[in-house]
Amino acid sequence: MAPRVAIIGAGFGGLCMAIQLERAGIGSYTVFEKADGLGGTWRDNSYPGAGCDVPSHLYSYSFEKYASWTRRYPEQPEILAYLEHCADKYGVRRKIRFGSEVEAAVFDGSHWQVSTAGTTETFDVVVMSVGQLNRPQLPDITGMSDFEGMSFHSARWNHAHDLTGRRVAVVGNGSSAAQLIPRVAAEAEHLTVFQRTPNWVIPKPDATFGPLTRLAFHFVPGLQRAYREWLYRYAENTLYPALAQGWSVGLLKKRALDHLRDQVSDPALRAKLTPGYPPGCKRVVIDSSFYPALTRPNVDVATERIVRITPKGIETTDRPYEVDTIVYATGFRSTEFLAPMEVSGRGGQSLRERWKRGAEAYLGISVPDFPNLFLLYGPNTNLGHNSIIFMLECQVNHIMSCLPYLSEQGPIEVRPEAMAAWSRQLDAAMARMVWGNGCQSWYKTAEGRVTNNWPGPTTLYRRLTARPPHTAYRPATPGMAGLTGGG
Repeated sequence: MAPRVAIIGAGFGGLCMAIQLERAGIGSYTVFEKADGLGGTWRDNSYPGAGCDVPSHLYSYSFEKYASWTRRYPEQPEILAYLEHCADKYGVRRKIRFGSEVEAAVFDGSHWQVSTAGTTETFDVVVMSVGQLNRPQLPDITGMSDFEGMSFHSARWNHAHDLTGRRVAVVGNGSSAAQLIPRVAAEAEHLTVFQRTPNWVIPKPDATFGPLTRLAFHFVPGLQRAYREWLYRYAENTLYPALAQGWSVGLLKKRALDHLRDQVSDPALRAKLTPGYPPGCKRVVIDSSFYPALTRPNVDVATERIVRITPKGIETTDRPYEVDTIVYATGFRSTEFLAPMEVSGRGGQSLRERWKRGAEAYLGISVPDFPNLFLLYGPNTNLGHNSIIFMLECQVNHIMSCLPYLSEQGPIEVRPEAMAAWSRQLDAAMARMVWGNGCQSWYKTAEGRVTNNWPGPTTLYRRLTARPPHTAYRPATPGMAGLTGGG
C-alpha cells in the first residue's frame, strides 16, 4: 500500500518531491502551501531586479532541462514561470492545497497528525520543504513603528508604492539589495544605502539567449546537457576550492578587487566598499550593475551605525537622513528551520527544543526520534558555489529510496549513532571552510555555529545520499531488530 505523504511547501523542493512521487505512480500525497500560489521564494521575492545568480540551465531540474530560458541568469518572472510549467506538465498542481498553512505536525506513535487552521489529517510520511529563506528578518532598530512614510521588506515588496521622485533608504547591501538598488536608484530622487559590512562582489557575465540559441538548445543533440555539465564542473572545480580555502582563493579575491577598481573610481567610496574579511566568509554577491548604481550622483552610501528610526527618516551616529520610503533588504531568519511550526516526534519531543543550540539533521534530511519525517533544504545543505536544485534532487532521491522500507516495516528513523557520526564528520569538514573566519552571516547562528551550508563538494553529497538507507535507519517500532536489505 502506498504511503500517505504530506509535503509542506510548494517551492522548488516541494514540487520536486511531488513530481517524483507522480513519476513513481504514488498519488497518495498532498502539498500544503500557505500562500495562494506556488513558487516559494520565487513567488515571494518580486522586488525590482529580482533574479538568480546561478545560470538558468543549471538552476533547473535535471529531468526538465527546459530549452526556453531567455537569459544566462534568469530573472524572477521567468523562474516562477518555469515552476508553473513543471507543475502543469507533471500534473501536480491538482494536489496542491493553497492557502493552507501547517501549524503543527505531531507523531502519534505510528502516524503523523498534520494540523492546519481547524483541520487535522493523518499521514504516514511528512516531507518539510519550507526552505531556509522564507521568513523575512527585520532589524531591531528603535523607532521603526514611528516612521511616517512607507516601509517594507524586500521580500514583501509594495508594488503599489511608486518610487518616482521619492527619497528612499535601503537598509542592507546583500544579494537582494544589490539587485534592487540599481532599479530604485533609476527612479528615486535620492537613494541612501545603509551598509553595515561591505560584500565581496564579482561580475555577472549575463547574456540573452536569442531565438537561434534557444532552438539550438532544443534541437541539437547533447548541446544543453554539455552546457549544463560545463557550468556544473566550473562551479565545483573553481568556486568550491575558494570556499574551502584552496587554490582559487586568490583568483576570487583578485577578480572582486579588479571589479571594484574598474567600476568605482572614487577612492573614498572604494574604501567603503572594500571588505576586511576573506572572500566567501559571507555570501559573495554576483552583480555587474550594483557598483555603477552606487556611483550615481543621486546615491549615497552611509556606513555609520543606525541609532534609531524617526518619524521623518533615519538617524545615525553622524547625522539624520530625511527619507519618505525605507526598504529593509535585511535577509531572512535563516537559522530558524521550520519555524513557526510546532513539530513533535516520538514521545512528544519538540524539534524546536532539540534544535535550540542549532539545527542539525542526518544528511540534512532526517532527525533521530522523528520517524518518517524528512527535510528538503534542511540544515547544512545550502550552497555557496553551485545550484541548490542539485542538492534538492539528491534529497528527494534519498527520500524516495526510503519509501519501500516504510511500506514493508512501518515507520523508520535515523539511528542515533549514524547521526552522531554525521555530526563529527560535518564538524571536521566545516573546520576547513572559510565561513568561520571572523564574519557574521546568515549561514550562522548568533553563537557562530554554521547551520546552513554544506562544507563539501556536491559530488560527495550525491554519493552520500545515494547510499541504501538500511545502513543508517532503523524501524521506529519497538522490538524490531533493524531494516532488512543487502549491501
